[in-house]
Amino acid sequence: MLIGDVAGHSGVSPRMLRHYDALGLVRPTGRTVGGYREYSVEDLRRIFHVESLRSLGLSLKQIGRALEDPAFTPSALVSDLIRWTEDRLAREQELLGRLRAIDASAPTGWQDVLRIVELMRDLNSTNAARRQQAALARSEGVSASAELLARAVLAESDPHVAGALRWALARTGGEGVAALHAGAHSEDVDIRRRAVLTIAEMPEAPGASAVLADALGDQDTTVRRHAALALGRHGVAATVPILVDMVVEGCNDLEAAEVLGTLSQDPGWADRITTALVHELAVPTADSATRIRLIQALVELAGTAAQEVLRQLAHDDDRAVALVASALTGVLQDRSLEDGTDEGS
Repeated sequence: MLIGDVAGHSGVSPRMLRHYDALGLVRPTGRTVGGYREYSVEDLRRIFHVESLRSLGLSLKQIGRALEDPAFTPSALVSDLIRWTEDRLAREQELLGRLRAIDASAPTGWQDVLRIVELMRDLNSTNAARRQQAALARSEGVSASAELLARAVLAESDPHVAGALRWALARTGGEGVAALHAGAHSEDVDIRRRAVLTIAEMPEAPGASAVLADALGDQDTTVRRHAALALGRHGVAATVPILVDMVVEGCNDLEAAEVLGTLSQDPGWADRITTALVHELAVPTADSATRIRLIQALVELAGTAAQEVLRQLAHDDDRAVALVASALTGVLQDRSLEDGTDEGS
């Protein structure tokens, strides 16, 4: 079979077949009377073997070794190929992310592209101060896309830089929520925490409420708490159990108590919140510190039911609890007198 026929059957160009011959990778078995290369069926089979190994990413040198060395074992090389391929894919994904960020920023000229690339470089700097400055800076003519800022905040571990990125992302409006949506559903719990915390700081953006509502059912406690604080401030009563738990656990308990106070402004929920806190006060395992946090939460509630509970707790068997309840009862009484004075004047 002449080289033209082999090329037609194998799909390998005559030029590449000559290259294989020069390297000693696939040498034709014979020659015609006129000196033309003549390939046997076994030569054609070897060509197919070479092409198969090339499709796996092997170099021609590696292919030659694999076909000629009887002691060659593929396991180590295949493992290396997997690692190299994974590295290449990671680089390609990074490049794709950069291109999408540039496209989302809608550059009008190459100067815009260069400025955005510079911003990307600064946001990826190993220097935290430089990353923070990049997030806070307002470069003239640069429209930092929500996707670019979202990718940065989802990867940021420094709390100060993350705060600056959340501030910058909030200024992009609703686009930021769309860019963070995938992060809120990531398998990586740290990414979910960063995404939900960021969305929690712009709860009025389109789509934010839906993402936060989903986060209330997240397996991670921190994610649920970020969502509960944000939604509770906007009157979502489904957050009450999580907020009460935050008071009990002492995790952002002051914030949680304030939000419970806001929710108690709705007469339909004031008694339910009071009942939930009273239930936790009566739990046999609740220590003094826990019960004092619950008392402090009761002070935030609207209505008379919470005040009556405080008066009862002023006579509690636990002296520390009784003293705090008594003191806070006095504060509430003074506050009522002041409010009455204001109304009278």
